[in-house]
Amino acid sequence: MKKRRLPNHSSRERQGLVLACASVAAILVCASLFLWLATPARDARRTADTVGGSFNMIDDRGHTVTERSFPGKYLLIYFGYTACPDICPATLNTLSASLDRLGRKADRVQPLFVTIDPAHDTPAALHRYVTAFSSRLIGLSGTDVQLDRMANEYDVIRKPHSLPGGTAPPTFDHSSVLYLMAPDGTFLAPIPADASEMVMAEAIGRYVL
Repeated sequence: MKKRRLPNHSSRERQGLVLACASVAAILVCASLFLWLATPARDARRTADTVGGSFNMIDDRGHTVTERSFPGKYLLIYFGYTACPDICPATLNTLSASLDRLGRKADRVQPLFVTIDPAHDTPAALHRYVTAFSSRLIGLSGTDVQLDRMANEYDVIRKPHSLPGGTAPPTFDHSSVLYLMAPDGTFLAPIPADASEMVMAEAIGRYVL
């Protein structure tokens, strides 16, 4: 009588162990990357040449503005659109409250809301929108070419989704991060748009001198 061979689980076990080790390694790499990005000095060195740059846009009062229009200011730049149903208004509310927390330091910060939907967000529409959140906030619009250039400078992702019928403005999937720029144009830190008021204020306050 032939002996029945027991199933060999050693290869499966080895595969499982390899996958588990790979998962742990991936988590450690992500954690290390997060800590590396969160270090102010490394942030500036890593991204000074890749994030941010020159731009030429129209503000919510119809004036041409560039990266040189705010001398001595730290720029806090957020890309969104006025028809955004939830993320943009929540972020701008938090941004306004966090600047209030900063006290006199906030005078050195210029927040900018850059529309990713210039076809619908005219300067007048932007003015009504941004002033509802904060008198500090300036809205930026422009042509598609102007926006494309600025969005490329900041590696912004924006993907429109047309609604059925085609009459309503499109919705967008878009990058949801605030870019903190030094007065000399150096990128200092990314600030998550979903950060709390306190966390956002502390993150900005660490860099603003």
